[in-house]
Amino acid sequence: MAQFQNDKEAADSLKVAYQRLRQEIGKVIVGQDEVVRLVLTAVFAQGHCLLVGVPGLAKTLLIQTIADSLDLSFNRIQFTPDLMPSDIVGSETLTQQREFQFVKGPIFANIILADEINRTPPKTQAALLESMQEYAVTVAGQRYPLARPFFVLATQNPIEQEGTYPLPEAQLDRFMFNIQLGYPSYEEELNIVKNTTADRKPTVSKVLEAADIQAYQALVRRVPVADNVVEYAVGLVHKTRPNTARTAPRAQQLLEWGAGPRASQYLIVAAKCNALLTGKYSPDIEDVRAVALPILRHRIVRNFKAEAEGLTVEQIIKELL
Repeated sequence: MAQFQNDKEAADSLKVAYQRLRQEIGKVIVGQDEVVRLVLTAVFAQGHCLLVGVPGLAKTLLIQTIADSLDLSFNRIQFTPDLMPSDIVGSETLTQQREFQFVKGPIFANIILADEINRTPPKTQAALLESMQEYAVTVAGQRYPLARPFFVLATQNPIEQEGTYPLPEAQLDRFMFNIQLGYPSYEEELNIVKNTTADRKPTVSKVLEAADIQAYQALVRRVPVADNVVEYAVGLVHKTRPNTARTAPRAQQLLEWGAGPRASQYLIVAAKCNALLTGKYSPDIEDVRAVALPILRHRIVRNFKAEAEGLTVEQIIKELL
């Protein structure tokens, strides 16, 4: 791990490391620049991500590639209807010496890919809750801390609803970003087909290790923020809350529920990280706006009027911005 004389030098180093990560990930992933930016922002801001997109958009490949570029342990959990909580966190087994021994589950890794998270029942989805918030799991009354840094990157298919279990609001709120993946452009898809149908597999070099990431996470927390930026972020969240003093008129008309305090916290932390990644030493209002959509998208609930008018959550958030 590199040693830095001051936070300014560390901030400059983070920007260089971020650019190197983008280059390495770009060897495998074509396009999806905004998605890569948000996932890496979550990594340095110490948050979790939910990636939503139709099949074939390289959600799983993207997460695996990011894991390859970071010198961290990585486990993939394929969520299925018969998956049990013990299949994730681990369980106690009886040894030959007639003693109970805890066998760790796949959750004990730095990066967890929770593939198709909405395909497993709520009991198993809830097994992720403590790990995402407390960075630990409890089995048979014993608490086991998880390795740091720790990220849950979950994927979800929005098309098929039969046989799925929508994530409860409490669990959705623990994801920093809800990232929507769209179809690639014509030119991007040409490159994808050429790259994936040839006898050539690019190798991704490791850019950062665990200690580097933890140091950058601590750096993000130390970034100073002007009062007007904090006021803008908190004011934006308050605009989404119907029947409150600072509700925006459109939110009062179109929203059933607004975002909670965790949204305000994530807006500031993500804005700090966005500023560092773009070469600034302190965030401004534009940095808050740059991360607002994926932070608020899964934290506000439309009412019947908004649904009847065909307004999406994204359109409402853009109006509030």
